[in-house]
Amino acid sequence: MKIAFIHYHLKTGGVTTVLRQQVEALRDTCDMLVLTGAPPKSSFLCDTAYIPGLGYDGQDQNRSDPEDIAAAITRTINLKWKSGCDLVHVHNPTLAKNKNFLKILKALQNKKIKLFLQIHDFAEDGRPLVYYSEDEYIQNCHYGVINSRDYNILLESGLKKMGLHKIFNTIDPFKFCTAGVPLKNFVLYPIRALRRKNIGEAILISLFFRNNETLAITLPPNSAADLESHAQWKAYVKENHLNVIFEAGLSHEFSELVMSARFIITTSITEGFGFSFLEPWTANKILWGRNLPEICQDFEKKGVCLDHLYTRLAVPVEWLGKERLFKTWQASIRKACSLFAISIDKTKIATAFEKITENDTVDFGLLDETFQKKIISMVQSHQSNRDRLISLNPFLLDPGNVSDKEALIQNNNNAVLFHYNKTRYRENLVDIYSRAIKDNVCHKIDKKILLSKFLNLEDFSLLKW
Repeated sequence: MKIAFIHYHLKTGGVTTVLRQQVEALRDTCDMLVLTGAPPKSSFLCDTAYIPGLGYDGQDQNRSDPEDIAAAITRTINLKWKSGCDLVHVHNPTLAKNKNFLKILKALQNKKIKLFLQIHDFAEDGRPLVYYSEDEYIQNCHYGVINSRDYNILLESGLKKMGLHKIFNTIDPFKFCTAGVPLKNFVLYPIRALRRKNIGEAILISLFFRNNETLAITLPPNSAADLESHAQWKAYVKENHLNVIFEAGLSHEFSELVMSARFIITTSITEGFGFSFLEPWTANKILWGRNLPEICQDFEKKGVCLDHLYTRLAVPVEWLGKERLFKTWQASIRKACSLFAISIDKTKIATAFEKITENDTVDFGLLDETFQKKIISMVQSHQSNRDRLISLNPFLLDPGNVSDKEALIQNNNNAVLFHYNKTRYRENLVDIYSRAIKDNVCHKIDKKILLSKFLNLEDFSLLKW
């Protein structure tokens, strides 16, 4: 098969990593070309071509006409294959990081080029600034998603099973090395410190570590909003003399940090595929922290045991002030609705708030940084507050502790390596490509339904919205 990939760029990041894994998995099976909107800064695993106009808005000084960009794509494909390619595999096409992107894809479709669109992230999932408010998503082509939640949401939003596919990512087994000990007695949160990674919750939990471990967070974020939050957390930690190290991955080898950590923690409130729930087991490490049931259901069906993770960290509403919390929460909902040009009845907002504050507690993961700092300061200030939080969340008695640790690691490592290896990944990709090439589909995404599925008030987090 002759496969052309399209992505905005090939910079280091989640989607680029997936693209590399796909090319690597298919290198002995398919002939491939990667078309990108930013000149690659390093060599790739297959031929690449820079197409001006495919990158993020602001990167191309002279924005070309979508038809011209589509023509450039077609010419580049025909330079490699005289008869054209069998399929164009496009990554993250529903994020409006390039306002012309859907028009470019539509122009390709009009040239009878078959498209396969893989969605990693939805604008509707807390990203209103990259939402296509006017353009419809591409119709009558095959789509792929990376988890069952997104699969079910798109079925409910109008896509047909025949033209919708699950592409669970592959996991690269951890590469062990003979390493020194970069830090001593620490717990690792191996992420970029984005707001949605819920950094405050990891800091809160660190106050309950039984052996006075340091919390080490590996990397800083990139975006302006995330950088502001990150800087504020660093200042708060310093001011309150908390046992936390930021940006540990900038001064230590990642593999050394993983191998030396007591365990790996996760407190993220939202994920796409959920690499963090699978990768630690291949390094023979315990993963401990917050479970995301709508993401983790896929892994548990494959035999990965995550029963020891919690789904809610309850904190007393009275510590925050119920009226103040409601006003902040409601204002955030109103802002999100405004950005998406929709409205939600105020009685629905009030009803949802009562639901999330049942028993006079609220999930810490629904709070923004200001509220989270208030909770952390309350726990720091009085032993009675600490005891109350433990009574609401018994798992705080001993973070990282699990029964039969070795058996859990062995079970989960085996399940990950069996179900998420490159051979299975290649077989699934080839099967999906064959279907996308052979089977014509007639369907479209209802954007209003899609938005309603993600804008769920009962898990509306101030960290995400």
